[in-house]
Amino acid sequence: MVKKFFKEMFHYVKRNNLCWCGSGKKYKKCHIFFDERIEEMKFDSSKGQIRPPHKIINNASDIEGIRRAAVINSGALDLAGELVEEGTDTLKINDAVHEFITERGAHPSCLKFEGFPKSICISVNNVVCHGIPSKKTILKNGDILNIDITTDLDGYFADASRMFFVGKISPEAERLIRITHEIMEAGIKAAQPWHFVGDIGAACGKYAHDNGYSVVTDLGGHGVGKAFHLEPFVSHDCKADTGMLLVPGMVLTVEPMINVGAKNVTIDKSDDWTVRTADGSLSAQWEKTILITDTGNEVLAS
Repeated sequence: MVKKFFKEMFHYVKRNNLCWCGSGKKYKKCHIFFDERIEEMKFDSSKGQIRPPHKIINNASDIEGIRRAAVINSGALDLAGELVEEGTDTLKINDAVHEFITERGAHPSCLKFEGFPKSICISVNNVVCHGIPSKKTILKNGDILNIDITTDLDGYFADASRMFFVGKISPEAERLIRITHEIMEAGIKAAQPWHFVGDIGAACGKYAHDNGYSVVTDLGGHGVGKAFHLEPFVSHDCKADTGMLLVPGMVLTVEPMINVGAKNVTIDKSDDWTVRTADGSLSAQWEKTILITDTGNEVLAS
């Protein structure tokens, strides 16, 4: 059935026709090798191994668009970090970042996304993700926080988050932040072309468990680029050789959420957004947007 599909596709996209990716190049000079290689691969359905759809494969122009959005996104994260200090409320950080992004002709993607009320997410201490900035949330000495920003510019999206801390933090908090960053980097290292998305989760999960931490599995990374959220879902604690095939041109986030205690989370009923550790333990997260390349991967947004 699959072979028939590819034969029909090759017949439809002739060698000298323009490639389906929108690059403007002839198919024979662009993605014919890509399609032929996927056709030749044997996928194990028992492991959930699937082919990536063409719609999530980016051409050079798409990638450049994501890069431009990433420049603004990184600048916004730099600005947010400069504002993290004792006595500052998180709404002040949100408003400054909103102005920074919009002044550059871009849009803070979180704002109004499925009803989210603010422009960025700020998650403090036991908040795993989706923390809503508020004038009532005032940073204090010893706090750790994740600031998560997504920017869209001219229809292209870049997504990243960083950990910050206020004043003097505990050794436990310092270790959590440091190891979580290393977990993310282990996941990125595992994201290789012609391997599977599950390799990312396997690498992250092993590193986390070896260091005595749990990994949130109710949420994960995702494809990004021409939309805020795309395939594939990226688990950060799963088996290798599972899930979608990683191929050149795919763009996705690696963003492990790591807890000191159990992996279980709750969602605040008061806002239906704020995700917390169920046991009240500290949580940390780092996130980068990466591009799968012919030889490995490249960080686009961090």
